[in-house]
Amino acid sequence: MRAPVRLAVAAAITLVAGGCTVGPDYVKPAIESPPAWRIDYPQAADVANTRWWEQFDDPVLTSLIDSALQQNRDLVIAAARVDAFIGGLATTRAQFYPQAGYSLDASRNRSSAVGAAPLPPGADPYYSLYNGALGASWQLDLFGRVRRQTEAAQAQVYATEQGRRGVVLSVVASMAVAYIGLRALDRQLEISLQTAKNYADTARIFELRHKGGVVSQLEVAQVDSQYQQALAAIPQLRQQIAAQENLIAVLQGRNPYPIPRGKAIGALSIPKVPDGLPASLLERRPDILQAEQNLIAANANVGATRALYYPQFNLTAALGSVSTAFGDFLSGPASAWSLAAGVVGPLFTAGSIAGQVQSAEADTAAALASYQQTIFNAFRETNDALVGTVMKRSESAAQTQRVASLREYARLSRARFNNGYAGYIETLYAENELFAAELVAVRTYAEQYTQIVNVYKAMGGGWIDLADAQTPAGQAGPLGERVRTQPLF
Repeated sequence: MRAPVRLAVAAAITLVAGGCTVGPDYVKPAIESPPAWRIDYPQAADVANTRWWEQFDDPVLTSLIDSALQQNRDLVIAAARVDAFIGGLATTRAQFYPQAGYSLDASRNRSSAVGAAPLPPGADPYYSLYNGALGASWQLDLFGRVRRQTEAAQAQVYATEQGRRGVVLSVVASMAVAYIGLRALDRQLEISLQTAKNYADTARIFELRHKGGVVSQLEVAQVDSQYQQALAAIPQLRQQIAAQENLIAVLQGRNPYPIPRGKAIGALSIPKVPDGLPASLLERRPDILQAEQNLIAANANVGATRALYYPQFNLTAALGSVSTAFGDFLSGPASAWSLAAGVVGPLFTAGSIAGQVQSAEADTAAALASYQQTIFNAFRETNDALVGTVMKRSESAAQTQRVASLREYARLSRARFNNGYAGYIETLYAENELFAAELVAVRTYAEQYTQIVNVYKAMGGGWIDLADAQTPAGQAGPLGERVRTQPLF
C-alpha cells in the first residue's frame, strides 16, 4: 500500500510542477508618446534627480518638507495600506503550499439503552472518548488559479507602493506650494499695512488742510475712502495667512501653530526647470506605474476566473489516535490514519463562471483604459506646467514693470496735485491702481514659483527616491525584501 501512495504523491508533484497556467500572460501595451514637449528647455535632466526644493535656498522650507516627510499622516496611511496588501499577498500565496493542522479533544458520553443499537443488560452507558490527530491537505494548482491570484496580489502590492510614492510626491509639492503661498500673503500684508499707514498720514494732512480751507470736504471723503479700502484688505489677508499656516501644520502632521518664516518671497532663488523626453515620464511617474500594476492585476484575475472551469484536485491525509481510555490513547491499537485524493469540477453553473470571467475581462478593459488615460493626463499636466512656467515668467515681468510705471504715475499725480495743477481724483485713481497692482504682482510672482513646482511634480524623477528615503516607510528597506518575490515553483 505504501508504494502506491508514494507513486501518487510523486505523480501529484510532477503534475503541479508541469501544470499549465490558464489565462493571458501580461503584455505591456504599446504607448504612443509625443516626440517632444511643446516648450523646449536646455538639457537639465540631472536636476530632476536632486532635492529640488533646496534650490529655493530657504532652510525653513527645507526643514518644513523634511518634517512633513517624517510625520505626514497621509504617508502613514499609505504605508499601512502597502503593509495590508503585503499581508493579502502572503495569504494568497499560501494556498499553493500544503496546509497542516492538528486537533485534540476529550469528551464524556452516555449511550442510549433503548437506541437503534441497545446496550446489553448491565453494560455501563457512560464512557469517555479521546481523539487526537494531525491533518494535512493540499490543493494541487494544476491550472494556475493560485498562480494567477498570486500574480494579481503581487501587482496590487506594487500598485499600492506606487500610490504611496505618489503621496510622497504630493506632500513635497504641496508643502512647497503652501509655503510659497504663505510668503506671498505675508508680502501682500506688508504692502497693505504700509499702504494703509501712508493713506492714514494723507488723511490726517487733508483733515488739517480742510480746517484751513485749503481742500474741500469732497477731497477729505475721497482720501478717507482710500484709507478704508486699504484697511479692509488687512483682515482678509490675516485670515488667509492663518489658514495657510494651519494647512502647513497639517501637512507636517501637527496641530496648528505659528509657522516660522525664512526668506521673503522676492528673495527666494528660482529653481532650474528639469528636462527629459516624454517617454521617460512613463518610467518615473508613480501614478503611471500604479495604473500599470493595476492593469497587471486585472489581467491576472482573468486567468484566475477562467481556471474555475477546470477541475480542482485535492490531497488530504490524517494521522491520529482514538481511544475510550486515556491510558490507551497513545498505544498502537488506538492509532488511526487516512489518505484520500479527490477531484471536483463544474458541470452546470447556470452562467456563474461565465459571468465572473466576463466581469474580469471587463475590469481588464477598464484598467487598460485607465492606464492610457493616466498617461494622457501625465503628458497634459507636464505640458501645462512647462507652458505655464514660461507664461508666468513673462506675466510676472510685465506685472513688475506695470508696478514701476504706476509708482511713477502716482508720484507725478501727487506732485501735480500738490502744485495745484490737478484735483485729488487723479492722485486717488493712480494710488488705488498702484495698490492693486502691487498685490497682483506679488501673487503672480508666487504663481511663477508654483509653476516650477508643478513641473517637478508632473515630471517625477529620481528626487522621489531621495524624498522617500526620509519617510519611515522608505527607511524600512526595499519593498522587494518585504514582499519576497523569489520564484515559488
